Amino acid sequence: MAGKIPDLNAKVRAGTGKGAARQARRDGDVPGIVYGGGVDPQSISIPFNYLLTKLRKGGFMSTLHNLKIEGEEDVRVICRGVQRDVVKDLPTHIDLMRLKRTSRVKIFIPVEFLNADTCPGVKKGGVLTVVRNEVELDVLAGDIPDSIEIDLAAVEIGDTISISNVTLPEGATPAITDRDFVIANVAAPRALLADDDEDGEEVAADEVPTAGDEAAAEE
Repeated sequence: MAGKIPDLNAKVRAGTGKGAARQARRDGDVPGIVYGGGVDPQSISIPFNYLLTKLRKGGFMSTLHNLKIEGEEDVRVICRGVQRDVVKDLPTHIDLMRLKRTSRVKIFIPVEFLNADTCPGVKKGGVLTVVRNEVELDVLAGDIPDSIEIDLAAVEIGDTISISNVTLPEGATPAITDRDFVIANVAAPRALLADDDEDGEEVAADEVPTAGDEAAAEE
């Protein structure tokens, strides 16, 4: 994660439980909780429009934030969950976890494909099939990357891109270590596959010898 750690402004939420959470929403805030770091959980609230703007920018779940609460020391946090209204898909609750820059965390990072427009396999009619559009990495909290970059400049039809083919950011390792999982591949177009199937000779039904024919031939 490059650059300055962005701020996330919040305030202490009075009370706990469903009643206090509903009151926060009536006041135009999104209730939440901050936990971890060896201290007690803290109830907070974040202005609805302010949080919604940050969520819509993208990458919120993979970004380390500097949580600012008036009258308290800043603390680094990462979002561990956003509950949303099932109908409106708007945030109704947020969970934040305290972190140190040297803490390691497992987090899903989006995959970005480079040079897709000049990929040899795609230019020849191949189809880029994305198996995973994000990959879970084990990273330092202070070095969370914005994305994992995969260069398609030399990828041909039939090539498969596995996690072992990807250069990960320094200090990052795959969270899944027991297999070399696939991220994407460039498959042959269906028309080409169909042509390959038709290349094999097909014997007409009237050309297949019957048992009687074979007996006659032997006589």
